[in-house]
Amino acid sequence: MRKNRRYDYSPRYYDDKGKGNPYKLEPKFDQFRSTLTNQRGLKNKITNAVEDTRRAGDRSLKIRMAIILAILILIFLYIIDFDLTIFFT
Repeated sequence: MRKNRRYDYSPRYYDDKGKGNPYKLEPKFDQFRSTLTNQRGLKNKITNAVEDTRRAGDRSLKIRMAIILAILILIFLYIIDFDLTIFFT
């Protein structure tokens, strides 16, 4: 009988340098999430929450969010016929 031919197959997304499993699927932004850590305990949770509040966010995003919130509140007050003159003398 004849020997089988050797089939040299390499997958399209295979990392031959050994830098990880080619079949492991991870979401795109996992490396930036702070909630994926498995640290348990009240102290670790509090320190993680404090670190999250200290992170500098996008200033334009905060301003845009405040403007949108103010507009929605004014629309809601207009719909329920709230009298704004009680705040002014």
